[in-house]
Amino acid sequence: MKRPLLVTLLVVLTAVGAALAYHTTARERDYRALLGRGDAALRDDQTYVALEAYSGAIALRPDSMFAHLRRAEAYQRRGEIEEAVRDFRSAAALDPTATRPLDELGDVMYQRQRFRVAADMYETCLRLDERSPRVSYKLALARYRDGDLNASLMAARQAIRLNERMPDAYYVLGLALRDKRRVAEAEQAFEKAISLAPDLIAAHEELADLHAGAGRRADELAQLRAIATLDRGHVEREVAVAFAHARAGNADLAVLTLSNALERTPDQPVVYGALGRVWLDIALTRKDHPEALSKALEALARASSTSTATSEVLTLYGRALLQAGEIELAGHTLQRATTHYPIDPAALVFYATAAERLNDLESARQALIEYGALVPDDPEFVAHATRVGTLSLRLNDIVAAIEWLQKTAAASPNDVRVLAALADAQARYGDYVAAKATTARGLEKDPANAQLLGLRKRLR
Repeated sequence: MKRPLLVTLLVVLTAVGAALAYHTTARERDYRALLGRGDAALRDDQTYVALEAYSGAIALRPDSMFAHLRRAEAYQRRGEIEEAVRDFRSAAALDPTATRPLDELGDVMYQRQRFRVAADMYETCLRLDERSPRVSYKLALARYRDGDLNASLMAARQAIRLNERMPDAYYVLGLALRDKRRVAEAEQAFEKAISLAPDLIAAHEELADLHAGAGRRADELAQLRAIATLDRGHVEREVAVAFAHARAGNADLAVLTLSNALERTPDQPVVYGALGRVWLDIALTRKDHPEALSKALEALARASSTSTATSEVLTLYGRALLQAGEIELAGHTLQRATTHYPIDPAALVFYATAAERLNDLESARQALIEYGALVPDDPEFVAHATRVGTLSLRLNDIVAAIEWLQKTAAASPNDVRVLAALADAQARYGDYVAAKATTARGLEKDPANAQLLGLRKRLR
């Protein structure tokens, strides 16, 4: 009796074991098939199909770090960032020794501009594998974007120690050194980056800026030419070269560069705008090019005729028209410039000039007031505030005139012309005590001032 029972029990256990093994094998087979299906779908950019497959794999193996990781990547591809972050965190928790989930989670945080969190992820990753130059570089970049320059320098140097032929690490090193005002070392870092990767445009740009700041025009120009060669698809690069020529005092070369750019890519408003700027500067500063103003007008008219014309271009065209004496068209153009955002602040000043010449005193005054609001640290505050005050006098707005002239007098207490205008406004308002005091202040500085002497006589 016992032996048949034992045999039966053994058969049953064997069958159960076989069934469990079959089920486990089948589940593993289905799990791998779903992963393969998800990978294939992701390669074909069928992200929804990939998500369905990876979710199926996770249902079969909830403890699978790899399935969570791949689903996170699919979510990231779809732009569903919160879901991606959740799966990256799950993958990291399922396998605390895996670096890839932390690395990719850091990338997501960096893209979301959460630079400090990204840096923390990269540091955790490096604690697991400190020999990764790529992660050290990304840590350097995240620390730089977070404003921690010292930590950025340390991470960049660590990346270079691990891989001394890593141009991006030298680039970040240069950025941090530049921001710490260690200019010579920054230049060396950018030059090393370029020697390793001659097509690294960002390093060329930074080096050009450093040369420009040091007044090394020839070196700046060399970098800008290199950028223009590397980035032929963007005509703005040629414009930058032309402006560098102009800053170096080679306006003729600037014109030639822009003319050549127009031959290669005709009807480019940005090039016409730049050409107009250079010709206008020649017209305002040189006498040996009598045709410069007409050429500036021609180029700027082309640049400003498009619906995409910027406030800056319209301002340049308005300035050229003012210079040519076409006041009415200048006023219309400059008014357009004051309504195109972002507004070029200079548009308001030149519009005020045009409006005043057209005897539209209120528009002129309002433009100058708006300029003061737009440029709170106006280096020409005294001149502009004085104009507001005198325009207010001409508009017979005595209260506003006194207010603005008092601001001007406070900013420039030794300007006798301002004191004379203020005293006149105070007298016209009937505040004779204040007018006499202001007149006396002015005569202390210029006892022979005819306007103040006449005003003192009237006040007596």
